[in-house]
Amino acid sequence: MIVRLAREQDFPGFLGLAAQVQHWFGPMVEDPGFHSAVDKHIRRSTALVAVAGSDLLGGLLFGAKPPIYHVHWLVVSEKARGKGVGGALMADARRRFVLGPGSIEVVTFGADHPGAVASGARAFYERLGFISAEATDPGLEGGSRQVYRRSVT
Repeated sequence: MIVRLAREQDFPGFLGLAAQVQHWFGPMVEDPGFHSAVDKHIRRSTALVAVAGSDLLGGLLFGAKPPIYHVHWLVVSEKARGKGVGGALMADARRRFVLGPGSIEVVTFGADHPGAVASGARAFYERLGFISAEATDPGLEGGSRQVYRRSVT
């Protein structure tokens, strides 16, 4: 597996990843706002992909503005979950973009959201040293959301 900056030709792969998680996050594949966000991150070199050969295993859109950095979107393909892809994307983002001191924040599922357990997102961020923080606005599909935060030095 290689983690690298995303390229324009990776755009369809981002849509493929989005299709796998729309049931948790709401419609993205046809959403012009999502398309724009992916394009913007690719052009700004703040989008990462994990690939194995021609397979896109995961994608990350990162907000690289200190002192509060943001994981805007992180998805690992269904077939690659639990194999270290998400951790590799996060480690690469930290090496590339995080200068510290500050914090990295991500909005993920609230504890009562069905995706909280099914996706493993909360446990994933906790393994990476993130701590649950304040609740935030519900997702587009209406499910609860919570901020997770990790200090960086």
